[in-house]
Amino acid sequence: MKRKLIVGALAAAGLVTALTAGGLKLYQVAVPQANAAVTTQAPVPLAVQGLPDFATLVERNGPAVVNISVTQNVKTATGGPQSRGLDESDPFFEFFRRFQIPMPQGEVPARGLGSGFIVSPDGLILTNAHVVKDASEVTVKLTDKREFKAKVVGSDPQTDVAVLRIDAAGLPAVRLGKSDDVRVGEWVVAIGSPFGFENSVSAGIVSAKGRALPDGTYVPFIQTDVAVNPGNSGGPLFNLKGEVVGINSQIYSRTGGYQGLSFAIPIDLAVKVENQIVRHGKVTRGRIGVTIQEVSQPLAESFGLKNADGALVSAVEKGSPAEKAGIEAGDVILRIDGRPIGRSIDLSSYVADLKPGSQAKIEVWRKGAPRTLRVTVGEMKGPKLAAAQAGDAEEGRLGLAVRALTPEEQKQAGLDGGLLVEDVSRNGAAARAGIQPGDIIIALNSTPVKSTGQLRDMVAKSGKRAALLLQREEAKIFVPVNLG
Repeated sequence: MKRKLIVGALAAAGLVTALTAGGLKLYQVAVPQANAAVTTQAPVPLAVQGLPDFATLVERNGPAVVNISVTQNVKTATGGPQSRGLDESDPFFEFFRRFQIPMPQGEVPARGLGSGFIVSPDGLILTNAHVVKDASEVTVKLTDKREFKAKVVGSDPQTDVAVLRIDAAGLPAVRLGKSDDVRVGEWVVAIGSPFGFENSVSAGIVSAKGRALPDGTYVPFIQTDVAVNPGNSGGPLFNLKGEVVGINSQIYSRTGGYQGLSFAIPIDLAVKVENQIVRHGKVTRGRIGVTIQEVSQPLAESFGLKNADGALVSAVEKGSPAEKAGIEAGDVILRIDGRPIGRSIDLSSYVADLKPGSQAKIEVWRKGAPRTLRVTVGEMKGPKLAAAQAGDAEEGRLGLAVRALTPEEQKQAGLDGGLLVEDVSRNGAAARAGIQPGDIIIALNSTPVKSTGQLRDMVAKSGKRAALLLQREEAKIFVPVNLG
């Protein structure tokens, strides 16, 4: 596995050790008072439960989990002194030139390992797309030691889901659950082949749901503390009912090994991808053409929202379905077809599920009031639906010096108006918000800014908070500014 983010599961033995080594006790101390009767209260008993028994779950579902080995052709180059970073004047240059071991040139076979699980008795298997990426040969090994050459039916890098098929019948298959029903804190079990150790079992709990990762995808991952290592990728994540609720896909690590954060693709999403691949041979997704970001509490206050919900539109693609529908930068999308948008990733996931060409009703918050717009959904052809960006962001209240853009600068930036930030006061409101020289101020609280005088007047009339729409290089983003 070459990804920095990999797959995982938490060892049950480690959990037993932790729980038995650190029991909890409650003490209540009564302090006697003069001439007063000493009374004590019985401690409230705590509900004590042992660890769940995973053995039956593993016995029933283990045979449906497979080991996947792949062969890839990797391009190589000669291993001469230059490839070692040596200059011709280096005394070791001649040594390595004479005594280097000859390396094959061109393409050489490389092997990789992963996991998967059988979803139908006729040989249909789910795994990760990165497990079978660029594979020239895929081999599936069952727990009964039978091996099959597998065909890659289809692969979707955007969700990291791949569908394989082997020529077999009467195979054991898993039962699929609903990832929407997963609760944070519930036990989950992973089975896979970490480091090639086939059918290894590990367990943990669900740490969070709908987790967005900074890798450009829109998958609402299930976060767990299940220990995931290379080779676990593509394996199933079970609930205690023995139902698959996710596909172990990634870990967040600084070392390449498990560090307590593992992520699984929700099975509901994986099944949608599987169905499209099996029926149509490809995956189609909806798009509306917006760049979005999270609504923080300061941004919510700036836009007059009671709650920090929704997806804030920081940019709208020209000619996109969103632009045609009248969506503007500064709109906060609150609902789509009646489904509430709690976080920006919710919008990305919902829109991706929409059929291209269909109509969708979008409720937005614009300049202190709700609006309802209708958009004709387009088809996503690029690598992502919407870049869910992290919210980074006249002297006077802002504490910066700006000037109007020249016509040439406006043309280069693709803007009609805007102010260039030339200097930022070290301890001013703009500096605290992260605004930098070179940023372009496009709007304040969704109102386009075209002159320094207009910006000064708008800031003077603002309350304690304001939201500035900035363009920094190629990105547009709203930045909340605390004006005090």
